[in-house]
Amino acid sequence: MDRARKAFGGSRRQEATQDPEYQPLTASDDEPTDLQDSTLFQQQDDEPPFSWIEYSIFVLLGIAMLWAWNMFLAAAPYFASRIAGDPWLEANFQSSILAVSTVTNLAAMLILTNIQHSASYPLRINLALALNMAAFSLLTVSTVAGLHTSPRLYFAFILAMVAVSAWATGLVQNGAFAFAASFGRPEYMQALMAGQGVAGVLPPLAQVFAVLLYPPPSTNDNSDRDGDGDDQDDDHSSAFLYFLAAVTISLVTLTAFIPLHRRHNRIIEARIAGQLADSVTSVEEAERAARKPVPLTRLFLKLRWLALALALTFAETMFFPVFTSKITSVNDTASAPAILRPEAFIPLAFFFWNLGDLSGRVATILPFTLRHRPPVLFALAVARAAMIPLYLLCNIGGRGAVVPSDFFYLCVVQLLYGLSNGWLGSSCMMASGDWVDDGEREVAGGFMGLCLVVGLATGSILSFSIAGV
Repeated sequence: MDRARKAFGGSRRQEATQDPEYQPLTASDDEPTDLQDSTLFQQQDDEPPFSWIEYSIFVLLGIAMLWAWNMFLAAAPYFASRIAGDPWLEANFQSSILAVSTVTNLAAMLILTNIQHSASYPLRINLALALNMAAFSLLTVSTVAGLHTSPRLYFAFILAMVAVSAWATGLVQNGAFAFAASFGRPEYMQALMAGQGVAGVLPPLAQVFAVLLYPPPSTNDNSDRDGDGDDQDDDHSSAFLYFLAAVTISLVTLTAFIPLHRRHNRIIEARIAGQLADSVTSVEEAERAARKPVPLTRLFLKLRWLALALALTFAETMFFPVFTSKITSVNDTASAPAILRPEAFIPLAFFFWNLGDLSGRVATILPFTLRHRPPVLFALAVARAAMIPLYLLCNIGGRGAVVPSDFFYLCVVQLLYGLSNGWLGSSCMMASGDWVDDGEREVAGGFMGLCLVVGLATGSILSFSIAGV
């Protein structure tokens, strides 16, 4: 495990000696603190060993965290077909879904982050997965029942499911980040971020293959429409599989979380070994007894550079979907291969961005790390904004590109912009546990999740400034 520890950035004691102005909050041997006297969260030499099984379960949690949202994106064409005939809904349904999701998710994170002492993070995770299963089970049923519902009634149903799913996302974000932080191993925080990256890669990849296997009919095709019923059946079948996949992911994650929860309880029981046995009746009571409420202002002061870097990174990221949905191949679509036509090229561009994002999240396991330099991470997040104008060099709206190269767009702009998001976001999340006291790790994990959502909400609003490009 020494090799693994080195790969994740070395020991805290080594990091603490590198920056005297901004040091991780670890007490010296000569200066004991109240937190060191806390049996539950006492820093011990025999810290929980790294486990690839536990790492894999946290990856699965990360996938479940964003899978629901990506399924809503993938099902957008199906939603459009169900609300066809209502001009206002056709023009505004995507913006409405984004607004409801962002506002609900942010509200959930604000409320949950302020409920600290009585929080049961495993309960929040289980509740979130159950809510997602319920929401997507109803969506699955809606693909075979109520097909003649009016567009406005169906749209109200969709927004209700989006709100439930967004609330569940807030629960699992707050719960999973805090739960991972309680293990005291930054590898598990990285696993959550990697899982989110996987959840971003798979849906656009599936869309690309779907378009290649079942290309949409040409707009110039004037043949008879006798096959319309079959086309609608195919749409309903695809949506059924999309929503059923979300139910399956949540169910598998809920099942896999059971042994991880038990393992966590055993770790806590080992930490309290005897001294708290007579005063508490359960592991949760022991956790709450050792947990102290921490004001968000205090957390921000300790994690200011990391919190700002994380929020700024994800705020900048929200500009890329606006550009990606408008940029097409520089090749003539009439004679180009199917992969370069907008129906496949746009999801291909999303795939390249998410591939870069996933690569960046995974790359944080390499020996090179800036976890001990939070101000540098913030400076890199600021500098990352300079990459946004690169999109203006590409073929926006088919008007021509300053750099007429699909390779430049996919492999330089999209891939690198995604890579910077994954690496910076994961680095900030992994570093958060190093800069707070042991008893504050859980709350710090939830706080960083809140900063992530604040960044997404801010970026979503700011992205309207480029909607007319």
